[in-house]
Amino acid sequence: MKIKNFVDDLRNKSSEELNNDLVTAKKELFNLRFQNATNQLNNTARIKEVRKNIARIQTIITQKQKGL
Repeated sequence: MKIKNFVDDLRNKSSEELNNDLVTAKKELFNLRFQNATNQLNNTARIKEVRKNIARIQTIITQKQKGL
């Protein structure tokens, strides 16, 4: 249910907010990868979660652009 709520929240946001969320998620992914490379990351599953969230955000952006 947590993912469904996340997607519903994304659908209610404007394109500007979605782009801001996308930038934030990409920065977080960069930081997680950097921490992983320097062996400072405890929860490696977070990388996968952030990657999927980026894909979800991009999907919603594309749907809004196509008018779906």
